[in-house]
Amino acid sequence: MLDLFQQGFEAVFTLQILGLLFFGTVVGIIFGAIPGLTATMAVALFLPITYSLGAAAGISLLVALFIGGTSGGLISAILLKIPGTPASVATTWDGGPMMERGEGAKALGVGVVFSFLGTIIGVAALVFIAPTLAKLALSFGPHEYFGIAIFSLTLIASLSGGSMVKGIFAGVIGFMFATVGIAPVDAIPRFTFGQVQLNGGFEILTVLIGVFAIAEVIKVAEDVKHEKKAAIQQVSMKQIKGFGFSVAEFFGQGWNLIRSSLIGIAIGILPGIGAGTSNILSYVAAKKQSKTPEKFGKGIMDGVVASETANNAGIGGAMIPLLTLGIPGDAVTAMLLGGFMIHGIQPGPLLFVSQGALVYTIFAALLLSSVMMLVCEFYGMRIFVRLLGVPKNVLLPVILVLCVVGAFGLGSRVFDIWTILIFGLVGYGFVKFGVPQAPFIIGFILGPMAETNLRRGLMLSDNKFMDFLTQPISGTFIGLAIASVVWHVVQALRHKATLPTD
Repeated sequence: MLDLFQQGFEAVFTLQILGLLFFGTVVGIIFGAIPGLTATMAVALFLPITYSLGAAAGISLLVALFIGGTSGGLISAILLKIPGTPASVATTWDGGPMMERGEGAKALGVGVVFSFLGTIIGVAALVFIAPTLAKLALSFGPHEYFGIAIFSLTLIASLSGGSMVKGIFAGVIGFMFATVGIAPVDAIPRFTFGQVQLNGGFEILTVLIGVFAIAEVIKVAEDVKHEKKAAIQQVSMKQIKGFGFSVAEFFGQGWNLIRSSLIGIAIGILPGIGAGTSNILSYVAAKKQSKTPEKFGKGIMDGVVASETANNAGIGGAMIPLLTLGIPGDAVTAMLLGGFMIHGIQPGPLLFVSQGALVYTIFAALLLSSVMMLVCEFYGMRIFVRLLGVPKNVLLPVILVLCVVGAFGLGSRVFDIWTILIFGLVGYGFVKFGVPQAPFIIGFILGPMAETNLRRGLMLSDNKFMDFLTQPISGTFIGLAIASVVWHVVQALRHKATLPTD
């Protein structure tokens, strides 16, 4: 392992990759800090750039955007009480009151430090858990991968957006779009309607840019007339001494740090849930275990620590299923999966065998990006405050042009531009009707995996589906999938029963 780590750091310590890591971290922080722009959008916009880079440089840029975008949300969450990303929703609950009380510098310092520590702990878990899990996964066949894919799909559908029906609907629609093109195994064209451009199906990059970036541009443009102008000029940034809190306060958060990190890692590993859930669960856990729960929501350091530790620890957690099983843990890692595919790399257990040096280069990039995030957020706070006031009428056209250029650069086809616009409308429709977008993307990516391994498994077992249930690993995952759906149905019925009747 030490030799691989040495190779990884040697690969990262080049002028090109260090520059890309710094650039990606800064841009990610900016995207995270500006409400409406997320790490997902940042990664989607910069995916085309990785075409001209090598695999190590391209993936390093994407993980830097991931780390910066996840942490950057704390800036607007504290300064404006507006979460820059879903991962920082709980940060506003105590960070905002601390700012109003004149402790904004302390809140920012706490957020920055514990974001860094959460990321480091999450990456450490990734380093030690991923190789072991990859060795176990080497024994997986079509039956096991089918079980994992089904479990992931049902888990996403049942837990996204609080509505099982909407989650399943989004996942099914994503899988439907994934069936366009040449079918796996027998290579029969499906749903192409005689259009040659559809033989290869929809490019994952155009789908990601459309559903997330274009849809977000439309949504933000619609809301511009109704949004309130943030009084950036009224934000007072006092001189920060150190990180704004004492050593005693830091060590007093030890158990909160550990508990929140474990929650973030665990939620990150579960496909499709993500930091938007982990920061809230961690906040609730911190409040329940606190000796002074009445202080939560009024400006207590513990709330900021819990939220920012959990959402950043989830980065390492989400990377575990991506690297070991090829299953994205959330929307951003779905983008990263697209980045791997762009370079002809298939994440999974064989990745650790065939390209171990690349895996440890990713580990090194994650660690260096974490350090850069800490430094950039601490010294660049005043700059980021000004960037929060960038007029939307300037920002949105720039984003739209970047999306179009990125789509056209994919294959120099106007067809890809129309594709991102169509999927932009699909994503916007999801937003308007409250349908979660993540299940759509996961369905689009994992649907073919489930179909391919189902057909291969049936071929190996002489068309006997019972083999999927009798194989220990696949049977366990299919059982977990059924249990997940049943549990959510029961919870929904209980919630409905508690609602007042007319």
